Amino acid sequence: MKRVVSLLLSFVMVFSLVACSNSAASERQDLAAVQSEEVQDITQETVEQSAVLQEAEMGTRTLVAYFSCTGTTQPLAEYAAEILGADLYEIVAEDPYTEADLAYYTGGRADKEQEDPSSRPAISGSVENMDSYDTILIGYPIWHGQAPRIISTFLESYDFSGKTIVPFCTSHSSGIGSSATNLHELCSDSARWMDGRRFEAGTSRDAIEEWLGSMGIK
Repeated sequence: MKRVVSLLLSFVMVFSLVACSNSAASERQDLAAVQSEEVQDITQETVEQSAVLQEAEMGTRTLVAYFSCTGTTQPLAEYAAEILGADLYEIVAEDPYTEADLAYYTGGRADKEQEDPSSRPAISGSVENMDSYDTILIGYPIWHGQAPRIISTFLESYDFSGKTIVPFCTSHSSGIGSSATNLHELCSDSARWMDGRRFEAGTSRDAIEEWLGSMGIK
């Protein structure tokens, strides 16, 4: 009888040891699974943070800003932005220009603004995060031999210290002339003002790409 009891006790002890061993193994597996999930979460978070930083580092630092009442300058600005992978910003007058406003030598709004160097037409909206841009291309038509006064408003609305500014214009016949020089005077002395260029209406994308390449900003 004692032998039977001893055998039973031995069996119970063995069973208990096996059960404990299995329980411990199960706990270790559960712990390993939790740790694995934590590592995966940390790894995923690291990857996501790295992607955000990489995107920020690779993000565009060039802005193409343009003013185009009649649509002549707009496609050239769009070409430049596409070629450079730059952001595009349209300078829009708070009080839109009408055909009558733009009629030359009629004493209309545009004529009066161009006759007054102090005129500063208001702009609707603004550029967000201008500080993030290193290079700004500014496109505009030529009005009476000069850039529209709204371009002066734009240049006086931001701090261009240390930035590179590249002007370009469109016109039927007039060159960029003194328009760029006069605009340059409105910026900080530390701004790097590059020589501008005049383009005809309908200038091709290839021509814009060639120009940008020659300027070393392609």
